[in-house]
Amino acid sequence: MSMVIEGGAVVTVDDSGTEFAEGHVVIEGDRIAAVGSGSAPPQDGPVRRIDASGCLVTPGLVNTHHHLYQWATRGYAADATLFGWLTELYLVWAGIDEEITHAAASAGLARMALSGCTTAADHHYVFPRGGGDVFGAVVTAAERIGVRLHAVRGSMDRGRSHGGLPPDSVVEDLDAALAGTQEAIDRFHDPGPGARVRVAVGPCSPFSVSTDLMCEAAELARRNGVRLHTHLAETVDEVEQCRAEFGRTPVEYADELGWLGPDVWLAHTVHLSDSAIARFGATGTGSAHCPSSNGRLGAGVAPVRPLLDAGAPVGLGVDGVASNEAGGLGEEMRQALLTARARYGPQALSVRDALRLATRGGARCLGRDDELGSLEPGKLADIAVWRLDGLDHAGIADPVAALVLGRLPPLDRLLRGGTVVVDGGRLTSVPETDLTQQLHRADARIRTRKVAA
Repeated sequence: MSMVIEGGAVVTVDDSGTEFAEGHVVIEGDRIAAVGSGSAPPQDGPVRRIDASGCLVTPGLVNTHHHLYQWATRGYAADATLFGWLTELYLVWAGIDEEITHAAASAGLARMALSGCTTAADHHYVFPRGGGDVFGAVVTAAERIGVRLHAVRGSMDRGRSHGGLPPDSVVEDLDAALAGTQEAIDRFHDPGPGARVRVAVGPCSPFSVSTDLMCEAAELARRNGVRLHTHLAETVDEVEQCRAEFGRTPVEYADELGWLGPDVWLAHTVHLSDSAIARFGATGTGSAHCPSSNGRLGAGVAPVRPLLDAGAPVGLGVDGVASNEAGGLGEEMRQALLTARARYGPQALSVRDALRLATRGGARCLGRDDELGSLEPGKLADIAVWRLDGLDHAGIADPVAALVLGRLPPLDRLLRGGTVVVDGGRLTSVPETDLTQQLHRADARIRTRKVAA
């Protein structure tokens, strides 16, 4: 059965910036068949019609950086900087297991879906001994909720005994980290068109990973044809530590190790020199901008406008909700706009720039711009339908301004590959009450484990 969405404003986010004050989207199978003005032309065969009157239709949003296991540990270290926050939270995260991770990931992906997100990149790097299949628990959570997942198999091999921040109980040695990463690719990575799950390689950060692991992980990723991801240049403390330990800035260090390029996207990238920004643009290295998390930890404001001007791919990230307790991707559009303007002035980021970061920019970071991020014939039917006819948005004539500057609108529908994930503002896959109860149990278990530790 074909599906037709019509009657609402349509913003395609294509290269030409095509928009329709009233338009339609036709879906056949998991792909978009047509986009245009007014009502859809007659269709052959049975058709499911979705009335989008009073709504804005956009591409589904793409989250480029998350740590879903952290949904069980919100509200800790509320006033700490990154290193202090990590020092406290690592002792808590040492207690996660497969069950806790699945409950947390399910809740986090549900929250993102309800904020318009159809594709999420999750960076999982904590593997406690005896914790079970925590990486697989994230993958099954994405299948349960119904969104696409770019599962980044993280790793750490520098525990406290080797100058790192995490306890030794959650780190792996070099061989185990590489073997676990290869296993994740073999089990879960789908390189084909329309993939629901892809795997990337993601040593956690230069201050929690050895140089050998950084280098060998990059080689492993490129042998397997998958992408690379890590945290970089998030705080001044990290920059100072990198200079003291390696005699280089984080970007110089990453560049030397082969960690810049069109198959790499890096989280945060707050503290970049002009030459580093130019290097991102020249190499096609992506940046996952996480404005709420950076604000919560006082890390600073990423140079989004200069990165865009340099030609670098820039997407939005929620980041782990232990540093972004709200956890919705839609809200990050407004936060990105406000922080960019606070740093660079009112012309730094437009409302359409913000929407593009959350869609096309994210798709570029994940290497999926050929399939995701815009409403165009042939692309996957990952679509968000936002209600703009309520009190919160009445009188805002520009629907994109209403979406980005106003309160995040109610999500009427969310489609992933033509499959309805959210209908009438509710998940179709699992009741929210079930997710809430499971998250409460996971939170209680991990708090008990922390006290016992």
